[in-house]
Amino acid sequence: MTDDREKYIKELEKTIAQFLKPLKNIPFKIAIKAMSGCNVIPFDKNNPDDKQLLKDLIAATRIAARNANQKGIFTRRENEVGNHIEPFMIEALNQVGLQADRPETKEGKKKTVGYPDIFVKDRKGRPNYIECKTYNERNYQTTQRSFYFSPAERPTDFKVIYDARHFIVSFKIERVEREDKMAFVPVYWKIFSTDNLIGQIKHEFNSTNKQMYTPDALLAEGNI
Repeated sequence: MTDDREKYIKELEKTIAQFLKPLKNIPFKIAIKAMSGCNVIPFDKNNPDDKQLLKDLIAATRIAARNANQKGIFTRRENEVGNHIEPFMIEALNQVGLQADRPETKEGKKKTVGYPDIFVKDRKGRPNYIECKTYNERNYQTTQRSFYFSPAERPTDFKVIYDARHFIVSFKIERVEREDKMAFVPVYWKIFSTDNLIGQIKHEFNSTNKQMYTPDALLAEGNI
């Protein structure tokens, strides 16, 4: 191997090692802008329209929490409760006079998977996005990874297509017995703005089954 070739390989290894390190303290608004081209509009506590929006979000969250508590959420996995509470929130938002539904992509497709969970127009017709989350006393202030999103395979398939305000509506969940079965119910709620949300971007090495399961790499196999 020539000296130039060896130097190139070492520089390439160093570059890849740096690339795989997480980028820390990245503002949420910067990540959204980079992935969607859309701005995260800050929530203004002094703006009358924003005040009304928060009032409506509070009313809807109360309704959603009460209905989900009364009905109960029956699922085996606690981390799936947030998915089940989304329909309660959409219904409640519409009930208080807003226009809520699943977010649409630029291709006009409604998607349930991925960030964000809900698209809602307020009384002024302004677009807003809501992400529903759940927590319990054990994990509320831990470093558990609970909020994340990634770029769509096609930029036009990402669910953020408007400059908008972004909110997190989080429900405290407890286990109870309903109809002789174990269920999860919300017992408390909180609404957060993402204006100052900070996170990290973590790169990863990934491979497909086709790339991984090759005849050349096979060392042994057998049946039972």
